[in-house]
Amino acid sequence: MGMTIAEKIIARAAKASEAHAGNIYVVELDHLMSNDGTTHLTIDMYNKLKNKKIYDKSKLVWIVDHNVPCDSPKTAASQKKMRDFAKENGITFHEGDGICHELMIEKYVNPKELVFGADSHTCSYGELGAFGTGVGCTDYLYAMVTGKSWVLCPETLRFNLTGALQNGATARDLILTIIGRIGANGANYKAMEFAGPGMKNLTMSDRICICNLCVEAGAKTALMEVDDIAKAYLKEHGREAADGFVSDEDAVFEKVYDIDLSEIVPVVAKPHFVDNVSPVSEVEDVKINEAFLGSCNNGRIEDLRLGASIIKGKKVAEGVRFLVSPASRDIYDQAMSEGIIETFMEAGAIVVNPNCSVCWGSCQGVIGEGEVLISTGTRNFKGRAGDKNSFVYLGSAATVTASAVAGKIVKADMI
Repeated sequence: MGMTIAEKIIARAAKASEAHAGNIYVVELDHLMSNDGTTHLTIDMYNKLKNKKIYDKSKLVWIVDHNVPCDSPKTAASQKKMRDFAKENGITFHEGDGICHELMIEKYVNPKELVFGADSHTCSYGELGAFGTGVGCTDYLYAMVTGKSWVLCPETLRFNLTGALQNGATARDLILTIIGRIGANGANYKAMEFAGPGMKNLTMSDRICICNLCVEAGAKTALMEVDDIAKAYLKEHGREAADGFVSDEDAVFEKVYDIDLSEIVPVVAKPHFVDNVSPVSEVEDVKINEAFLGSCNNGRIEDLRLGASIIKGKKVAEGVRFLVSPASRDIYDQAMSEGIIETFMEAGAIVVNPNCSVCWGSCQGVIGEGEVLISTGTRNFKGRAGDKNSFVYLGSAATVTASAVAGKIVKADMI
C-alpha cells in the first residue's frame, strides 16, 4: 500500500519502513517551537521534574511574539521567566523579530521534518513539506526532555487544485471557502494535503496562508509538495533546496476534493465562527470601527504590497482605526525600503511593530462593546479581539484594506 506525505514523514520520524493512518508511532522531533503564550507554564512544569534535562537544546526555538511590547507587570514576569530560562539553557531565542510561525518558516523549517509547536497554527509549515502540528504544554515538555513523542498517524484529505485565482480573489479567500465548505470540524485530526496543476499558480505567501488556516477546519496538519517555487524560497532564505515527500499513486485518501481556483470569489467569515463564510457581496455595507492587516496568515510582504496598492492616494475612513503589522522584522524592513510603510502612514493607518497584534486580541487594537472589526487575523470567535459583545469579520488583505477606506465591508474593486 502506498503512503501519503503525512504517512511518509511520520515513518521517517519513527525510523520505520512505513506508516499508515490509524496507527500510533513513537517519533523523534526535528524542531520544538514555543512562544510567550504558554512557555512560562512549560517552565513551571519543568522546574518540578526530579531529573531536569533538555534532550537537545539545538532543536528548541523560543519566540516572544504575542504581547510585544509587553502590556502588563504579569506579562512582564512571564516573559522574563522565558527570557532567563532560555539564556541559562542556551535555547535559541527571539524577541521583537516577528511572529513565531513566520520566523520558523523564514529561518528553520525544512522539508520532511516533523515539528511540534506550542501554538495551534503550527500547521503553517506544510508549504515547505513539513509536518507541523500544535501541542499543549505537557506534550511539549515531554518532547523537550526526551526528544520524542507519540503521534496517531492521521487520515488525509486531498485537495486537487486546478486553474488560477481570478476576479480579485486571493489565497485567503480560497482557504476560507474551503473551511466554509467542509466545516470547522470537517478535517478533525486529518492531514489536509494540497496538490494539482493549480499549485504552480500559488506563491509561497499564498501557500503559507492556506496551510496556516487549516487548523480552523480541525486539521492535525497541512501539507504540500515541495516544488521549484518552494525550493527557491528555501534557497533565498539560506537553506538547502531539498526535496520533500510526494504521495504515492496508490496512497489512500479519506476523501478527495477537486477545486477550480477560477471559481473562488472574495469572501468573509462572519461572526462568530471561521466556517460562517459568505461572499463579500452579501455583507457589503456592514459598517466597521477597525481594520487589521497582519498576523501569521496575512502579514507578509505580498499582503502589504496588495494593501498599499489599494490605499495609495486614499485615506482611511473617518472614525475607522486601521492597524498594520508586518509579520516579521525582515518583512518590515522590506516594506520600509519599498515605501509601503510610508504609503500606509500617509493614508492614516497605524503601523505597529511585528507581532501577533490585533489577531491575538490582547495587547493592540482591542475593540470595545458593539464594535466591528474586519481582520486578516486567524480567528473570529466571540471576544477574540476584545469585548465579548464585539464582532469580528475575517477577510483578505484586499478586502480589509478596501473596507478601511470605505468605512464598511466592501470588495477591493468597489473603492
